[in-house]
Amino acid sequence: MIKVTVMYPYAEGARFDHDYYRERHMPLVKARLGNACAYYTVDKGLAGRAPGEPPTYVAMCAFICESIEAYEAAIQPHRAEILGDIPNYTDIVPMVQVSEVVVERSDR
Repeated sequence: MIKVTVMYPYAEGARFDHDYYRERHMPLVKARLGNACAYYTVDKGLAGRAPGEPPTYVAMCAFICESIEAYEAAIQPHRAEILGDIPNYTDIVPMVQVSEVVVERSDR
């Protein structure tokens, strides 16, 4: 199982519309990924390490998928549409990381 994490670094004065991201962009991406994506998460950054410090990332999301091959096959035909939607909610350039999920739930 893999996790594709998209992170939006905090920058003073940067624009990020959390409502649009949560209500429109993420459902769009999930719809395009279809069954290749088991589920996704959305995080809204609140603070950094110290009290009053800005968050490292203003927002993050993660797509949980069976394999990188399934993810790539599903997203490739829609990549331009998905990337084209980014200016509707932010002016931040996102960072992406693909990871292997080695523990999905710690309560097991």
